[in-house]
Amino acid sequence: MNYTKPSAVRLLNMLEQKIIVFDGAMGTMIQQQGLTEEDFRGTSFLEHPSPLKGNNDLLSITRPDVIEKIHLEFLKAGTGILGTNTFNANRISQADYNLEKSVAEINRAAVAIARKAVESFQSGQTAEEIQSGHPIFVAGSIGPTNRTCSMSPDVNNPAYRAVTFDQIAEAYREQAIALIEGGVDILLLETSFDTLNMKAGIYALESYFEETGIRLPVFLSVTITDASGRTLSGQTLDAFYNSIHHARPLFLGINCALGAKEMRPFVEELAHISEFPVGVYPNAGLPNAMGEYEQTPEEFAGIMAEFAHEGWANLMGGCCGTTPAHIKALADKISHFVPRKLNPLLKHRFGETPENNSGPALATEGIPFYSGLEPLNINPDIGFLMIGERTNIMGSPKFRKLILDDDFESGLAIALQQVESGANFIDINFDEGLLDGEKSMTHFLNLIAVEPDIARVPIMIDSSKWSVIEAGLKCIQGKGVVNSISLKEGEENFLKQAREIRKYGAAAVVMAFDEEGQATLLEHKVEVCSRAFKLLTETVGFAPHDIIFDPNILTVATGMEEHNDYAVAFIEAIRQIKERCPGALVSGGVSNISFSFRGNNPVREAMHSAFLYHAIHAGLDMAIVNAGMLDVYEEIPKDL
Repeated sequence: MNYTKPSAVRLLNMLEQKIIVFDGAMGTMIQQQGLTEEDFRGTSFLEHPSPLKGNNDLLSITRPDVIEKIHLEFLKAGTGILGTNTFNANRISQADYNLEKSVAEINRAAVAIARKAVESFQSGQTAEEIQSGHPIFVAGSIGPTNRTCSMSPDVNNPAYRAVTFDQIAEAYREQAIALIEGGVDILLLETSFDTLNMKAGIYALESYFEETGIRLPVFLSVTITDASGRTLSGQTLDAFYNSIHHARPLFLGINCALGAKEMRPFVEELAHISEFPVGVYPNAGLPNAMGEYEQTPEEFAGIMAEFAHEGWANLMGGCCGTTPAHIKALADKISHFVPRKLNPLLKHRFGETPENNSGPALATEGIPFYSGLEPLNINPDIGFLMIGERTNIMGSPKFRKLILDDDFESGLAIALQQVESGANFIDINFDEGLLDGEKSMTHFLNLIAVEPDIARVPIMIDSSKWSVIEAGLKCIQGKGVVNSISLKEGEENFLKQAREIRKYGAAAVVMAFDEEGQATLLEHKVEVCSRAFKLLTETVGFAPHDIIFDPNILTVATGMEEHNDYAVAFIEAIRQIKERCPGALVSGGVSNISFSFRGNNPVREAMHSAFLYHAIHAGLDMAIVNAGMLDVYEEIPKDL
């Protein structure tokens, strides 16, 4: 991390001292003002062709006095972090008002108003008094847009998307740049109902930070839509956590949709799983039949104080229906509670000062973790992992025929069969000369996204073409795996692709290839993997458990003597890679071992089981297999 704004240090210090109070509902307060179309137009948009009433973000230009007054009321209530009036100030949402070209102006104006309100509130205080009374920070609010990357608005066309990952990312980037230029202290990606939208936002921010050398703290907040504990796009809270972990947010929170009472089990869950400071800002209860929020400030603050008493929160505020009265009651009620205990790695990760954050990001320790709609956490007792291979056009004639016949829907049945047979991941590959790989990958993954029985497991995006891999990464809201990258084209290309994979939030299979070609001998396999491990962990900042080495399972019994030791070399390579690359995982494509016996399935299946028996004992973590078609080693006929 490399925070370049000095206020980040003050914010880190404040985190240790108290539960920080966030503000309440800007939209609720605007609705109470009784504003008219004329207020929204102001003098700047008198001739604008579209109706503008309801475009609350525009009021930062046309009625800045109203927005400043609301900010001041929240500041007087005890707010420590003030959110800008920019929830919908992105080009996708502003397109509803034909105001895409005004996005930068709206955001800069909103930051200026928030800053003016803070200065007005602190006027008359000395710098020492401001610091002793705790400084006030401005968070640039970035809403989820009014489109979703993971769901189709057309029930008759489940693969259709009204917006692309790239469009969402560009909208986030444009808004974030304006907020940063305006002078915010924090970037807040909030009310996330679709994790893929948020991942596009993370990608946009990380790309901008990387390009400019500027880095601000990021606050991510998810919306759990109901008692099921899932987002609107179907993810559980812990799957969401796995999906966005790579962003290393300064705060990770839950907001909107639920009142504090209904949010309680999810706040508790997040407090137990998050290594990041936890924020919570629920609605003022649930709306009544008229859409109004009736929960009193006292009731709201009382429930929130229970969370503080349990030690679950580092930041607390309000969302829909919460007024300055709610925030004042909250601030008074939680003032004597200590904040949730921070992860001891936090200071090391974010740094004491902006200057000492200039090194590569520290890779977090811990178990490997992935996600689809549900999490896959690789605890020590979980055992060997199976990667379903039958949705790989290179390895399944049946799947290949279906896809070449443009029957993607029937291809879903094969994916489902792999999951039902116990596959922990599904490997998807469209490397076929007659196909548009990027289009096919996008179409199939979009279809999978709306099939919860398949989408619950993580996806392994498999291709020899980087453009196909990237197309796939833009379709999965979970934390998947890229299969694969290698040193075949040199270190520069390897590092470039690895950095992109990190920004997309995926793990990576690393093949034992280098500039000299495929590693077939034991020493070469271990040498290539060790070199790649050092580059990924020390230069890119990969966590070791996000690296999955494939030391090349090669075909035996080909009639060539030099091939006879390939299986033994792979198994011994597992042991040595585990020793030299602590924390990394090892995988491989098992069917390669038996290609010499194509057409003789009993022999092939026996070979696969025997090979896996020894490889797993050597430390093999996972393998690409035909889930459901593995023989039990002890039951293999002796004459085979």
